[in-house]
Amino acid sequence: MPFSMTLRPILWSLLRASLAWQPAPVLAQSASGAYLAARQARLDNNFASAQIYLNRLLSFAADDLGVIDAAVVAGMSTGDFEAIADNARQLLAEDPASRSAALALLSLAFQTEDYAAATELSSGEVVIHPLVEGLAKAWANMGRGQMSDALADFAVVEADETLRPFALYCRALALAMVGDVEGALVILEQQEGDGAIALNRRGYIAYAQLLALTERYDDALVVLGDVFNGSNDPQIAAMVAAYSEGRALPFDLVRTPAQGMAEVFAVMASATRSAENLLDALIYAQAAVAVNPRLFDAQLLVGQIFEHLGQGEAAVAAYARIPDDDGFAIAARLGQASVMESLGQMDAAIDVLRAAVDANPQSLAGPQLLGDFLRRAGRHDEALAAYERATAQFEAAGVEPGWQLYFARAVAFERTGQWESAYADFRRALEDDPDQPSVLNYLGYTLVERGENLDEALSMIQRAVAAQPDSGYIVDSLAWALYRMGRYVQAVSHMERAVELEPTDAILNDHLGDVYWAVGRHREARFQWRRALSFAPADDLDEDRVRRKIEDGLDAVLEDEGRPRWRARVPPRNDVSCSDGFGQDQPDAACHRAAR
Repeated sequence: MPFSMTLRPILWSLLRASLAWQPAPVLAQSASGAYLAARQARLDNNFASAQIYLNRLLSFAADDLGVIDAAVVAGMSTGDFEAIADNARQLLAEDPASRSAALALLSLAFQTEDYAAATELSSGEVVIHPLVEGLAKAWANMGRGQMSDALADFAVVEADETLRPFALYCRALALAMVGDVEGALVILEQQEGDGAIALNRRGYIAYAQLLALTERYDDALVVLGDVFNGSNDPQIAAMVAAYSEGRALPFDLVRTPAQGMAEVFAVMASATRSAENLLDALIYAQAAVAVNPRLFDAQLLVGQIFEHLGQGEAAVAAYARIPDDDGFAIAARLGQASVMESLGQMDAAIDVLRAAVDANPQSLAGPQLLGDFLRRAGRHDEALAAYERATAQFEAAGVEPGWQLYFARAVAFERTGQWESAYADFRRALEDDPDQPSVLNYLGYTLVERGENLDEALSMIQRAVAAQPDSGYIVDSLAWALYRMGRYVQAVSHMERAVELEPTDAILNDHLGDVYWAVGRHREARFQWRRALSFAPADDLDEDRVRRKIEDGLDAVLEDEGRPRWRARVPPRNDVSCSDGFGQDQPDAACHRAAR
């Protein structure tokens, strides 16, 4: 049963069970309040608060196994394994089959390098997961100096075909840790059975380190070049520099048996990560970090899960634990800044990213990400400077930036009134990806606003709509272009469709009002303008102008100002770059929202 299921059935019966023995109404009220608060905290995925209220509830129901189990799960979710140790021991003593108690104590045993306790726990009757207890027994025996027993334990896990690849990887790590480099390499390079062992990022680092230790420097450089091409991870850079000089580095991926077990917890976190098992993944990732605090890929996963669960403050704290000089720093700072932005802390988010960029001058993605945040904050001059820095770094590295950076810099140029430079970058973006709807839409819309190349501009927007027919912003661009070209009747249906797709967008409702007015539907126009105001404030919405249209009509407003001045609008999260989550800078069109 997943750990995430342990809290659900007990909470409904918890109140009755915990109040059954209460001697006074005031105590019953206190227990009831703690129960309700714990239940709400769990529904909100606020595990830290749930842990507090569950501990309070335990003061009224100290022997209630359901409450104890819930407290253990909440504590593991926050990574506070030491705080729940007594609860876990009590739970395991009274319920020897408790998975949550066994995992909590097993994690704590490896965290404190109590290998005797780890051996006892992994040899008990609790089935956490065959991979977990099997490899825990092996790593614990290594910690006790029982290498023969450890190798036999690895062999038991390897007998299961589904577990064999990772068990073999762990055996290789164990051999490397005790100095059997050749034996470790034989395992990593074997081609029998299911084929070559599927290595993760850390596995390839281990492989390269072992190759270099056998003076196969060229092979090590090939591995690093193939797997980490374009990476700016300082660890990888140091390895490349050393191996290029024919100099080996110590094998340091796993230095202790406890760190070997942390690898097991980390792979379990990755394997169980899904929308249905996020709590399980969080618990395993927290266990990995508790045992090996420098397992920063697991720490990044902790932050990502908290972010997905809507726990912003916990996510920020998790991301912040990854130091600025680590290969995962840029990915962590992006996650940290994104959450801070969602919490209304945009200036602080920008400060976090700026510090990360300064600390990682070799990062190609860092300046571009900083530019994105500055642009969303309306600080376009600063954004342009960040994009210029990003472009220079790509050129220095001999790497083509890709359409995302050209597009982002084009927007910054356009917003700062440098149209010729903006136009050149829009065109360069389209050279890189001729059918990119974001670029087609923005450039086409802007050309319409400027009254330039109208036929081509309309064609661009139509191609963008064909690519993303359900984007309200792009459909609005088509409708607005038709409106600005005087094709009012044609604009109506498209504008109505745009508002249908984005019903609460103030700008789109305002545009629909203008289109209705242009075809003589004045009552409906005023209704849409009022709707636009109801969704204000919004970027680029001139609320006073909308009120004047409601009062005097669009004709009078246009006469006063000659012509309305509009600007292509980028949705607030139109990121133009992202990290692949493994410390490597990878532009990815899937990370981007359509712009208009």
